Amino acid sequence: MPTRSPVETLRFLAAPTDVLFDGEDIVNGGRILEWIDKAAYAVAASWSGHYCVTAYVGHVSFRHGIPSGHLVEVEARIIYTGRTSMHIQCTVRHSDPTTLAWAEATNCLVIFVATDGHGHSVPVTEFDPITAKERAHAKAALGRADIRQEIEQEMARQSYTDAGTAPRVVTRFLAEPTDVNWGGKVHGGTAMEWIDQAAWLCASQWSGMTPTVVYSGGVRFYRPIQIGHVVELEARLLRTNRKTMDISVHVRSGDPRTDKRELTTHCAITYGVRDHDGRLVDIPQWQPASAEDAALAAHALELRKIRGRRVPGLSTG
Repeated sequence: MPTRSPVETLRFLAAPTDVLFDGEDIVNGGRILEWIDKAAYAVAASWSGHYCVTAYVGHVSFRHGIPSGHLVEVEARIIYTGRTSMHIQCTVRHSDPTTLAWAEATNCLVIFVATDGHGHSVPVTEFDPITAKERAHAKAALGRADIRQEIEQEMARQSYTDAGTAPRVVTRFLAEPTDVNWGGKVHGGTAMEWIDQAAWLCASQWSGMTPTVVYSGGVRFYRPIQIGHVVELEARLLRTNRKTMDISVHVRSGDPRTDKRELTTHCAITYGVRDHDGRLVDIPQWQPASAEDAALAAHALELRKIRGRRVPGLSTG
């Protein structure tokens, strides 16, 4: 039997079609999330020998943009395994092909679960860390579990009703066959790209400027999206500080022949506006007007505090 590698690396050129907005030369954050999901899937599937599904994406830190035409390298590395899950550290680097000076653009932690292809999880081969760095990463990944659970509980207890007055954007469309993954459902990376687009629209309408994603965390996948189902994304502004906007995105989907929509994905994402030197600039400030507005603004601040807790040995979680 061939030895299964805990590392997979994808390399390619960032294309003009990876730039979402006319007049821009920087790859949009949603496309980067899609690349991350594909690289993480590649290592999860090759390690487990099974079809895998995205369960969680955490602490996606966007350091700076990737220009179109640059070489891109997405490294996905297994750092810890549970009984059926694989914790994968992903790092995105880029370089001008004329200089080959590589710089890190994004890093995050992705969790995949191995399945039998029919929705049932299956055990995976245990990853045995050998080096001191691998052992530190494995210990830290395990240590992030409590923080991840706290984030999920904090997100789940919030109410989003019509009593809220915050700026919001709702988009609806059909999941098409071109969105399919290897298991016949919508690709997790595609769903994250949709999330980024909805959040970007909300941030741009509020700020009146061209925003860029700064941070994305707590992307929780509850159930798959079926091809042919209606997909509804609701992006709502939760909080502003001087230079950033915290936005929550809920993804719901359902059979178009009914009015029923089930929650499939929930994400918190932060946007800012950068100047020509890459520095964040001041943005318009939003003031909560209702009790629900105030509660969600406090919720966004609490999420920042929870995510700010660092576990030694791992920069993502």
